[in-house]
Amino acid sequence: MNSPEPTALARAAAFNVQGLQFDKALIEKLAGNGPRYTSYPTADRFHAEFGEIDYRQSVAANFAVGPQRPLSLYVHIPFCNTICYYCGCNKIVTNNKAKAATYLDYLDKEIALQAPLFAGKARIEQLHFGGGTPTFLSDAQLVHLVGTLRSYFDFAPDDEGEYSIEIDPRKVSADTVALLGRLGFNRMSLGVQDFDPVVQVAVNRVQSEAETMRVIDAARWHGFKSISIDLIYGLPKQTLAGFGVTLDKVIAARPDRLSIYNYAHLPHLFKTQRQIMDADLPSLDAKLDILRLAISKLTAAGYVYIGMDHFALPDDELAVAQRAGTLHRNFQGYSTHDDIDLLALGVSGIGKIGASYSQNVRGIDEYYGLLDAGQLPIFRGVALERDDELRRSVIQQLMCGFELDFAATEAEWRIDFANYFAPERKQLAALAAEGLLAMDAKHLRVLPRGRLLIRNIAMVFDRYLLFSRET
Repeated sequence: MNSPEPTALARAAAFNVQGLQFDKALIEKLAGNGPRYTSYPTADRFHAEFGEIDYRQSVAANFAVGPQRPLSLYVHIPFCNTICYYCGCNKIVTNNKAKAATYLDYLDKEIALQAPLFAGKARIEQLHFGGGTPTFLSDAQLVHLVGTLRSYFDFAPDDEGEYSIEIDPRKVSADTVALLGRLGFNRMSLGVQDFDPVVQVAVNRVQSEAETMRVIDAARWHGFKSISIDLIYGLPKQTLAGFGVTLDKVIAARPDRLSIYNYAHLPHLFKTQRQIMDADLPSLDAKLDILRLAISKLTAAGYVYIGMDHFALPDDELAVAQRAGTLHRNFQGYSTHDDIDLLALGVSGIGKIGASYSQNVRGIDEYYGLLDAGQLPIFRGVALERDDELRRSVIQQLMCGFELDFAATEAEWRIDFANYFAPERKQLAALAAEGLLAMDAKHLRVLPRGRLLIRNIAMVFDRYLLFSRET
């Protein structure tokens, strides 16, 4: 891919004029666990009282009137051939392809139950296959699944829609990449994590640079519009020098987007992480040095910081959407569509329809059992109150645009910002004293030191965290 045009770089610089300042001491001081705000309320606030009846009512109310609405569709494919020790995704590790055939039969059942709720009311403008490893499916199975979806739903033309799939470069051939292009996929995300062979052995994911580049070349040859690469910092045996080499190789490949995720070691929650020894993990100090190196190299190479681990070239759709103020955040990360509804299919899938969230059951046997009974496999969710919707809007603005216009919020929600958020303004003042943000009576702007700590700022507006602190 050619380097960005100077005009694109100029536009990015104009938006990103505040820059990105890495303050190691401040990050160490404020570092800690917190929501990533792919939803608000966050998934840990969903409850079992929200079930299929509530979901159907939410869909009916959301699509009751008005023209056809855009819809994003997520399909979860849980199967993997091998275990990656760092992974915390909902997955089934197997080499038995028959399990995928059974799963597809049940996906067909769920699609048949969901599609009538949206018929004539919604058009699919975004599609994402995630996992697990979506390309665990055979070529014939991929053809079947996409064909089923297209037979039930109205899809935007391939040159208008954003149709993406997660790829394990070790498990896909150039012929499959060509097939994906013919099926309408035009974006892909590749897991890399780290090219250092020592790290790869430590996490049980041995993947050569050649394998990865072969898939990237095939995707470009077959007209994929956007290629994203996922990296992780903080993995066992990882070093500053080794990750620097990985970054150089990735930058040379010039993906349109990059995600640099922080590895969260939670062996009490994820059994596979128990294969990783604490002694092999880099210290917090070393992790932050790796993060600083990544930011330095990526920004020097022309990438724009989107937020929460994400970088993109200035002409990539994410960067364009951020400048246009239409960037959104959902369960797949950042999205180019502002507040689009999301229908999720498959085990553990989380969707958002209007003022509600819902999640499918996590266990495959329970998933099958509910569908055999003719029921949607929903096990929890939440219907948003007006305060939830307001706070979701505020958090989205911070996470996606790094600023708040109090007057605009007041006009949209008919509140007095200073009074409504009086306790929050006191907390914001403390963050302002740390140099994370600037705030006056009309506006809040996240400063360069605060961009890497954006979720700390967003957490101020999380009512459920406030309740937790008070109790």
